[in-house]
Amino acid sequence: MTVVTPAVPTGPRHTPVPPPMTHLEALEAEAAHIFREVAGEFDRSTLLFSGGKDSIVMLHVALKAFAPAPLPFSLLHVDTGHNFPEVIAYRDHVVERYGLHLDVASVQAYIDDGRLRERPDGTRNPLQTVPLLDAVRAGRFGAVFGGGRRDEEKARAKERVFSLRDGFGGWDPRRQRPELWQLYNGHHQPGEHVRVFPLSNWTELDVWQYIEREEIELPEIYFAHRRQVFRRDGMWLASGAWGGPRDGESLCERRVRYRTVGDMSCTGAIDSSASTVGAVITELAASRVTERGASRADDRLSEAAMEDRKREGYF
Repeated sequence: MTVVTPAVPTGPRHTPVPPPMTHLEALEAEAAHIFREVAGEFDRSTLLFSGGKDSIVMLHVALKAFAPAPLPFSLLHVDTGHNFPEVIAYRDHVVERYGLHLDVASVQAYIDDGRLRERPDGTRNPLQTVPLLDAVRAGRFGAVFGGGRRDEEKARAKERVFSLRDGFGGWDPRRQRPELWQLYNGHHQPGEHVRVFPLSNWTELDVWQYIEREEIELPEIYFAHRRQVFRRDGMWLASGAWGGPRDGESLCERRVRYRTVGDMSCTGAIDSSASTVGAVITELAASRVTERGASRADDRLSEAAMEDRKREGYF
């Protein structure tokens, strides 16, 4: 005689619920989604890569978004000729390490052949617009990725993720489109293009926390080091081929680091002892000044300096 044991009711089966994403995982997922949207919608695109921390994080997310496939777009750097040597060395190291294609638009070349004229103050950041727009036209890029974040500056806070630019590269806030439910409209007329900002919703602190989590290598000038600097307009500037210091400005050695990197003539260092990523995060958590407000002289030219340059075609 066969004894049949009745089945013990186990109750309804429940599908395991994955844990909620952390804020860094959510930001990374959003940025990866933006990269994939552009890859699917545009025939040709490029990523602005200067070797600064935002472009480094942007590239890192892009590489993860398409792995194990190669990156489906090139890199572009508008080189002022007054960049920090450590940053240029890092840029070239990354390009070689990942086997990427880098186009360089040289401001110096434009000055040498007369297409641009050197400014009296030696600052070359405002001179980047023409080489950038020429490179976009030459490459026939429909989309150009930038590392701008909304917390950096008032004009950047107005940006959409997909920022439509006219045939002259200009930005008109009235032509920008709504972006509901992460739906992005990349439609543009011939001659126009779209600037795309995957890190729009990140903050400076998010960037550094992500760098810590992903163990991303950075140029050494983002950490405290001894450097010869001089004081101008409330900032510590480094001497260099761009022309500083002037008469009456004396060099001194200080322990500093950079929160942002760009043209040496307008990028200031801050006094700091933060020599690790964790120490930088602690320092930033106590800061009440944005990175551009603390260390970018080109944003102090006028109240609307950044917005004026955006209307002319700058990022």
